[in-house]
Amino acid sequence: MVKLRSARRVTLTLGAALATLAALGATVPAQARDAAGDPLPAVVPRAETPSLYDDEAGGNADADDPAIWRNSADPGRSLVIATAKEGGLRVYDLDAREVQSVPAPPATDPDDAPGRFNNVDLVHGLRLPSGRADLAVTTDRGNDRLRVYRIDRDRPGGPLTDITDPAAAPVFSAGEQEVGDQRTAYGLATWQDRSTGRSYALVSRRERTSVALLELTVSAGGKVGYRKVRTLDLPSAFRLPDGSSWTPCAEPGELPQVEGMVVDPASGMLYAGQEDVGVWRMRADLTGTPELVDTVREYGVPAVYDEQTEECEAGTDPGFGGSRLTADVEGLTLLTESDGDGYVLASSQGDDTFAAYDRELADDNEYEGGFRVTAASAVLDGSEECDGAAALNAPLGAKYPHGLLVVQDGHDTPGDGDRDATGFKFVGLDGVMDALDD
Repeated sequence: MVKLRSARRVTLTLGAALATLAALGATVPAQARDAAGDPLPAVVPRAETPSLYDDEAGGNADADDPAIWRNSADPGRSLVIATAKEGGLRVYDLDAREVQSVPAPPATDPDDAPGRFNNVDLVHGLRLPSGRADLAVTTDRGNDRLRVYRIDRDRPGGPLTDITDPAAAPVFSAGEQEVGDQRTAYGLATWQDRSTGRSYALVSRRERTSVALLELTVSAGGKVGYRKVRTLDLPSAFRLPDGSSWTPCAEPGELPQVEGMVVDPASGMLYAGQEDVGVWRMRADLTGTPELVDTVREYGVPAVYDEQTEECEAGTDPGFGGSRLTADVEGLTLLTESDGDGYVLASSQGDDTFAAYDRELADDNEYEGGFRVTAASAVLDGSEECDGAAALNAPLGAKYPHGLLVVQDGHDTPGDGDRDATGFKFVGLDGVMDALDD
């Protein structure tokens, strides 16, 4: 049974169609709106990366998702590793200056899609034949694979070295022909099982509700691959309090996908953002019962896809949705405090805000507040339509002694004529904590 938690929600029931992986039912009562209309506190960035442009002149680079690697030997020389889709990976120092650009693999055939790096996360201390190493793992959406890079801060030529096992198979597709349909590896979160020491990647599937658990494997030659352990499918349809069934509107054939994900290592729980639905909580080993932590405001709103405009035309809001998230739910990250408390942060892309939920299971992931990342100056703008986010609550030298939050900016300004610009903003974590403590 898939269920919703807390007194504000009632149980999701599975329909008979579950046996054939069809629509699942859910019951979600109306939730209180933010009637007070109080504005959320604002925090400002301290730095931003150079703009990326998703066109041939800009290398088809589109900022998406960051991860923060801490250099324990010299925290002030830590790095931010970020995806740029067809532009591959970018590595930045704490001044937001580019240190390395790693290209995505080219298409092997003119009719195939090139590599397209979507999400990235880190694995710490994986045992390789040459010794333990920190790794950056990314989903290659274009090829339906994971790619793995060893991190060596002082390596000549750049800190990242590709150590992907060339025999790595597609994550979801049955073969290369199916890869071309691009229902491929999309969102990503890494996880180490403390009871076994084994390292895993949790990977979502584009335009589907699937999440796969992959165990990372190491070959005798030191290359890193993976094997699929199991897959879980989240609901694609939900039963509303009025007895009707609701499915999020999308292009024909598409299901409500998951992208933003993060694992809380203390509880072993995976938090996953189903973009048009809300934030789910489930065991990171994908066993047990997924639970819906919160829903988007648009939850339950009927809509019809218009093929001419390629947009969903929404009907009357029945009032069944949440009050803190506006679709899409995007980047999820964990903000851990020294006393063991902290937050699960979610990017509310539709209204350019971030929502914070208590990470303690005893508090039932209660909503704790939110904030915006706004412009620091006419030159240093804020974050709009944020895709990915990463937080690290640890000293990072003189620039970020209280930790760092990195957020994607889907509309970097000032722009370059008609070219859409994206990038990443660096925010001091002390400002974020102050905002959440207000």
